[in-house]
Amino acid sequence: MSGYAPEEAWAREADACDPVGWGRTEFALPAGPDGAPLLYLCGNSLGLMPQRARALLDSELADWARLGVEGHFAAQRPWYGYHAALREPLARLVGALPHEVVAMNALTINLHLLLVSFYRPAGRRVKVLIEEAAFPSDAYAVASHLEARGIGADAVMVARPRPGESLLRIEDLEALLAERGSEIAVVWLGAVHYYTGQLLALERLSRAARAAGCVVGFDLAHAAGNVPLQLHAWEVDFAVWCSYKYLNAGPGAVAGCFVHERHHAAVLPRFAGWWGNDPATRFQMQSRPVFVPVAGADGWQVSNPPILALAPLLASLELFDRAGMAALREKSERLTGYLAFLVERLSGISLLTPRDPAARGCQLSLRVDRGAEDLVAALRARGAVTDYREPDVVRAAPVPLYNTFHEVWRFAQILGELLARR
Repeated sequence: MSGYAPEEAWAREADACDPVGWGRTEFALPAGPDGAPLLYLCGNSLGLMPQRARALLDSELADWARLGVEGHFAAQRPWYGYHAALREPLARLVGALPHEVVAMNALTINLHLLLVSFYRPAGRRVKVLIEEAAFPSDAYAVASHLEARGIGADAVMVARPRPGESLLRIEDLEALLAERGSEIAVVWLGAVHYYTGQLLALERLSRAARAAGCVVGFDLAHAAGNVPLQLHAWEVDFAVWCSYKYLNAGPGAVAGCFVHERHHAAVLPRFAGWWGNDPATRFQMQSRPVFVPVAGADGWQVSNPPILALAPLLASLELFDRAGMAALREKSERLTGYLAFLVERLSGISLLTPRDPAARGCQLSLRVDRGAEDLVAALRARGAVTDYREPDVVRAAPVPLYNTFHEVWRFAQILGELLARR
């Protein structure tokens, strides 16, 4: 099937040919008052619950009830090394070596921990480059590190779109790094922008940042589980992500981080905790213990992992391994392409997200002429779940693991009807 068609039959045929269509049965689908599944296009905000998450949680609760403290070593999946079970699937997901990734904490906590190590201002090189409309938590974290070092918020360097445009241009970012890179200590950018849905050219950015002598890190909150990544090959220095969006690990889920292996042997400052210490001496609790970080990303851990929070992530990662990111990406590009095709036939709404499928993930940001917030409420009343970002954007994200082409078609029909009434 090469092109798109606006007829319902096209969508049904696309679903019949979908090689990862089985994924929908692996998730709990929220239902409306009539008991029918909602049109859930909000996985960019909170992913749906993998069916197997309940069984894994029940298993850990049963082991806790049965074994108590002995569950650390005698549980079906011993708790002491539980986080290690997530290494390889996480590494496959973000294109890393297993010892370069770890599931821990929350995204902004991980960003703080890694900035302690990687923001090392010296001489003229004191600035942090972020995008103008960075997610607020990223902006808060960066500003707080500058203030804590006594440098001040004026050391934030802001990357902006061209006047009259909404998206960043990779050539402008490369030019900025070539011209002013000697002032920049850390490049910190969102891989997929939460508002516009734009996917940056991460390999080119990493290359340009390294050529300018900068440390490069990426916020993968809207990228992990959404787009193919090759963090190791692209020589990214560090990255962090949350797991409750496209990784479907539940509200407030345990996040992840990546640290390239070239930094593992370096003596870097860090905020230490007992779970980042070498396991061989972790329990040698003498009166004045010396912190010896375990090799790899595990060395940035602070506290022991929360088992009940990791279980749903493990359930979701099993599905990613079964489907494979290549197949999911192929479907995702088709889903968003189909949604863009249908939306562009409507009036009163336009596409903010790049039209090139290679420059976006699952999310399409739809700019509404007026009343975007009311439109989101009206969509919800018709059983379509999206979200609103001020002042004029409706975000809709067809997720390839559980959304269908027919859902995209139905959503476009409802959207068109609502717009026609305005």
